[in-house]
Order: sequence, then structure tokens, then C-alpha cells
Amino acid sequence: MSAVLDTVTKLAAAPAGDNPLPVLLDRQRAAFNARGEPSSLAERREMLRKLEQALMDQRLALADAMAADFGGRARQESLLELFVVIDDLRYAQAKLKSWMRTRRVSANWQFLPSRACLIPQPLGVIGVIGAYNYPVMTTLSPVVGAIAAGNHVMMKPSSLTPRSTELMRQIVSGLYPEEQVAVVAGDSSVAKQFSKLPFDHLVFTGSTRVGKLIMRDAAENLVPVTLELGGKCPAIVGEGYDLKTAAETIVQTKFLNAGQTCVTGDYALVPEASVPEFLEHARNAIKAFYPKLVDNPDYGRVLIRSDWTRLSNWVEEARGRGAKVETFNPADESFGPDNRVFPPTLVSDCPADTTLCREEIFGPVLPVLGYKTLDAALAHVNAGERPLALYFFSNRGAEVERVLKRTISGGVSINGCGYHAIQHNLPFGGVGASGIGAYHGQAGFDRFSHLKPVLFMSRLTKASVFLRPPFGALAAWVLGFMLHNRPRRENL
Repeated sequence: MSAVLDTVTKLAAAPAGDNPLPVLLDRQRAAFNARGEPSSLAERREMLRKLEQALMDQRLALADAMAADFGGRARQESLLELFVVIDDLRYAQAKLKSWMRTRRVSANWQFLPSRACLIPQPLGVIGVIGAYNYPVMTTLSPVVGAIAAGNHVMMKPSSLTPRSTELMRQIVSGLYPEEQVAVVAGDSSVAKQFSKLPFDHLVFTGSTRVGKLIMRDAAENLVPVTLELGGKCPAIVGEGYDLKTAAETIVQTKFLNAGQTCVTGDYALVPEASVPEFLEHARNAIKAFYPKLVDNPDYGRVLIRSDWTRLSNWVEEARGRGAKVETFNPADESFGPDNRVFPPTLVSDCPADTTLCREEIFGPVLPVLGYKTLDAALAHVNAGERPLALYFFSNRGAEVERVLKRTISGGVSINGCGYHAIQHNLPFGGVGASGIGAYHGQAGFDRFSHLKPVLFMSRLTKASVFLRPPFGALAAWVLGFMLHNRPRRENL
């Protein structure tokens, strides 16, 4: 570990005047400025290629590190997480030449034949704060866009996944000088210091509560932010849609990674008459997917011990209020805060004012709510904060159009859950309380670039010449033409 980053890991104990984070930022900014002009297409492609190759070479080691951090996790889940980053890297390399091109735009007709364009330029130094639930993806996916745009990067993975963080640090430090790309390790106090740095842009993935704190810290230096947060993402099952297909799809996404996925369906909205059948299909899906829980890497752990207790309290509150709670333990195993295995749980007839129905659950608990009409379901969704994702299961085009027009969410999948969030050409981000800004593909490149507007004035453009003082009749005719879009003298 380098001297700078070794000091960073001990930041909490260091005196304020010895804080190495501003030093590292200054070094990165100085290196960026010393270039004189943005990095070339070849340089950026090589940086992306090296990271892609390193992740491929270390994919099993990274999967094992994530499994160790979580206390058990299927390699398949971790490799799927890595695939998202690797696929982003490959796509960026393929498309980077077109993204970097100067973009011709039209000048206002009053200024023709002048020319106008947008020139993509890197912002400078980008800060990235990752989350614990998908430690590699939430840290490195924004980095792909930042590197593609020609920036230098400081990233701070979650302190709750130390093995994954250390392996990412080793990979990155072996690929790039720390003046260009660096991984910073440390606890929440380091993250607090990190969020106060005067980056040129700061990306954060995590809870809405912490996102507010990050934005407050960034505002001190007028640092623009991209916040990928969460919220209560609804999964609405439309009338007439195949309930078995809907239940299996929602269950698969809900219980992936023990429910610790920001775009998972937080709860299901099902036509009232169909709730019993939907629940039966959900039960069957859970039993088929997870024949056992504790001794099963396919079923994840709740990473934070206190979250296990929180989930238990929320479920018991709902039970005490009359909700029907079904807990699944097919192999009759023991679980609790110590092993952090929280059983798959279905909750029906849950009162609307219980915590399960008000707060993002972020765990393997699925409330199933009945609705009388689609309008009532949409009113329920719109009464809450705008979610990061919304899912609607329907083969009726008019109903799909209605849902899309009458709801606001970060993203939408129709007849599926979650996969819209990894599409290269669909920006991933929230709206309102679920986030600010978006990235992936060209949207990520543009997010971490300044599209510098440039106007090339033609010698034949006389609009400004005709409006020079002293103003007379010619100025009155020019202003009249501009204001009324036809020859006319403006009475002044």
C-alpha cells in the first residue's frame, strides 16, 4: 500500500492538519492540469481495457472476497455483479470515439451562417462513494464513465466490505498511478471527510438519509453531485397478467442478495381478487429457489447485524397490527442476528401506516397489497416519494401507457424487474427523493463531462453590428424583425 493511502486508512486518528485526503486530491488535480489538454482516445481506451482485463483475471478472487464480506454469497451473484462493470467497460471502449467527437449544433437563424458546436471536455477529478450491497458495481460503474470522459478519479468503497475494498485497491494501484486513479479505504469518518473535498463532481450510492448529508457537505464547495438512492419501488401486477410469471419474477428479484438491492420491488400491488393466487405462486417460488437457507450460498446474508433486528421489529409490528406474516424455513434451520440469515417473508393485509408500508425495506420481506382498480394502485404509488424504479406487469398496451404517463420514477421495467438499470442506452438514476442525475453508457460520459458550447461567428453575421450605438432607424428595423419574425419596424 502506498504511503498516502496507508495514511488515509488511519484518517480517523489523524489530526485535522494531517488529513491526507486533500493532499491526494491536490496531487490528482495537479496531474490533471499538468496535461495541458485532455487525454487522447487511445489513452482512455487503454485505461478501460486494462481495468477490464484485470477484473476478468481477478473475477473469482473478487467473488470470493464478496462472499467473505457477506458471510456467504453465491459466486454466480457476484459474477453477475462483475459482469455489469465488465460489460460497461467493453461498451465504453466500443463507443468512446463517437462520444468524444465534437457535436455540431445549429446556430440561431439570426446568426447564420455562423457555426455552433459542443465540445466534450473532462471535468477534472471525480469522487465516487460506493455502497456495501454491491461493492464492486456501485464503486466501479461510475468510474467507467469518469475514465471514459478523461477524468482522474478518487473512489471510496464501503468500509463494510473490507476484503472487496482491499482487492479493488490492489487492482487499481497495480494499473494506474495514484495521481490518476486511487482507492481510499476507511470508515464512516473517512467517508465524511471524503464528501467534503472540493471535487469537480461527486457520485454517491446509498440511502436517502445519507444522501442528504453528502449533498450538504458537497454544497459547501458547490460540488455538483450524482446521488443514486432508493425508495419504495412498487411492482404492480395488472389485471389478466399471468400471476405465476409475475410472482416468480418479483420473488427472484426481491430475495436476490437478501433483498439488499436498491431497485428491487419493495412491495407488490396485486388486484384484490388475485392476491390469494399470487401468494400461492410466491410461496412455491420461494420454496423452489431456496430449499434451505443457512447452508446455502444461493441465499444471501443481511450484511449489517442491526438491519436483522430492524427487519424483525418491522415484521413483528405488522404482525401485531393484524397483518398475515408467512416466514419460510424449509430445512428447519436456526437463524438470527449472529448468522445474519433473515428468512424469506411474505406479508399480506398489512396496514398502510406500518413501517413496512412506509419505509424502504432493504431486506427479504415482501408485502403484498391488494388494489381495487388500477387508478387506486397508481394513487397509492403517487402518494409516496418518487421511487428509483417502478415495475408493471401487463400485456395491455393501453394500461402500460397509462402507468407510464401517470407515474414518475427513476426508471421502469415492463414485465420484468431490475434489468432496465443495466442497459447501456438507458440512463440509471433516480428522481426526487430517489436520486439526482444518472449514468451508464453515453449518459455517464456526458455526466462526467462539460459539453463546452462554442460559437464561431461568421464575418457575414451582422446582427450585432446593426445593434451598435448610437441607435437609429436601422436598429429599430432589426429589432422589429427579430421580435416579430417578419420585416417590421419596432416603435421605440
